[in-house]
Amino acid sequence: MPEMLRFCGQRFRVGAVAHKTCDTVHNSGGRRLRSTVHLEGLRCDGSAHGGCGASCYLFWKDAWLKPAANDELPGSMPASSAEFSGQLPMSSGQLPIISDSHLSDSQCLSNTQRIVNEELHYVCQATRLYDATEHLPWWDLRQYVLDISTGNHSVKRVVRVLFLGTLRGCLNRTSRGYRLVKFVSDRAHRLLTGRPTPSVAGRVPKGHRTPTGRLNLLPGELVRVKDLAEIETTLDTSSRNRGLRFDAEEMSQYCGRVVRVQRCVTKIIEESTGKMIAMKEPCLVLEGIHCVAENASCRLNCPRAVVSYWREIWLGRVEDRESSHGSANVPTPKSRRFASDKSVVVDLPVE
Repeated sequence: MPEMLRFCGQRFRVGAVAHKTCDTVHNSGGRRLRSTVHLEGLRCDGSAHGGCGASCYLFWKDAWLKPAANDELPGSMPASSAEFSGQLPMSSGQLPIISDSHLSDSQCLSNTQRIVNEELHYVCQATRLYDATEHLPWWDLRQYVLDISTGNHSVKRVVRVLFLGTLRGCLNRTSRGYRLVKFVSDRAHRLLTGRPTPSVAGRVPKGHRTPTGRLNLLPGELVRVKDLAEIETTLDTSSRNRGLRFDAEEMSQYCGRVVRVQRCVTKIIEESTGKMIAMKEPCLVLEGIHCVAENASCRLNCPRAVVSYWREIWLGRVEDRESSHGSANVPTPKSRRFASDKSVVVDLPVE
């Protein structure tokens, strides 16, 4: 995509091996990829896609990457620009460099837009992700072995996520003995995560409009995420506020935390159609908060790190006297276990 051209010739660390991802187009669950990685910190800025604010984690094929010489320092250019068309045994923690591209901006831009019924539709990695992947059943144990062998996650993390996921699956499927299973699930979650089983119950009756609230927050301001009980009063029975879903599985873990506002999102590309859609109300992205796929059903340990959107009514401004203490509560992205410290430069070959 055009947004990827500016990274050519630079070196970045592999953030995760994208051997699997989640389907946000048809919501079919997990999807399998091959020879693909995410480079640490490289997200789409939407500059060639109408200013889309989704900030998706970019996918990079191994065939676009080139190994670096062992004596090259981080941030330096590769000693040779020769193309590398093979596959690299990439793992988290390796250092890649993206090669120079001979593609022009106009060539890339011509593939990002199309007119359908006189409406402008966008094409990007997210809208074509379903076509570029294969179905991956949640019970395929090979994916969890790859979570560990690629260095994406530690053995401890994978075992914990699978164990708690099994308990939640039993809880959702049991009819007899529900209270016992719920008790065991809550105790296990509190012991291993410090929180109960993630769930949310919207309290706004069906047919009633959910409440709204504006704090006019600006990037850089500190806010406190409200308690789950407070957030439930703003949600309908489908866990939505003005159409935006509160993903309790991944977002409830931040309740009570002090975080910093990163930016405001007013429009994103609808991945199933490619249309640009405007938010009914501005949504906020908070620093260091994205889906870590610890509790999300059918997409456990997904490395895609989709950003979470927050309504201002779910947040509270932190007073000045709290700011000095808030930094201790600011969550940081979960660190990944690097499988190797060996520097590897990757280069994007020219097609």
